[in-house]
Amino acid sequence: MKNSKADPEVRPDSGPFDQAHLDHMTHGDRALAREVLRLFDSQAERQLEALASAADAKARADAAHTLKGAARGVGAFAVARTAEDVEVCAKDKDEIAFASSLARLKARVAEARLALPDLLRG
Repeated sequence: MKNSKADPEVRPDSGPFDQAHLDHMTHGDRALAREVLRLFDSQAERQLEALASAADAKARADAAHTLKGAARGVGAFAVARTAEDVEVCAKDKDEIAFASSLARLKARVAEARLALPDLLRG
């Protein structure tokens, strides 16, 4: 997996979201944090659907790129890194690597989405 300089290292115990990053991005505003997390949730769903239905490599890369940006914005760095892998595979038109990376991305998004209820209550 590619290690992006834009994303900090994810500690194994940090969970799917980097809370310190989210707090920094929202200036500690919990209502704003909840709003951007809800936006991430809907964006993740839309982009995974776009990846599944994309007709060509450019559409796949664009959807992965959009999801990468959304994930970085909320501190979901494992999702962002995996979306970046999908983006690269799409651009390289490597179908086998794309399918494998997409499966990992779906798992990372699922992990993040499972953590959302607790964060949205906070």
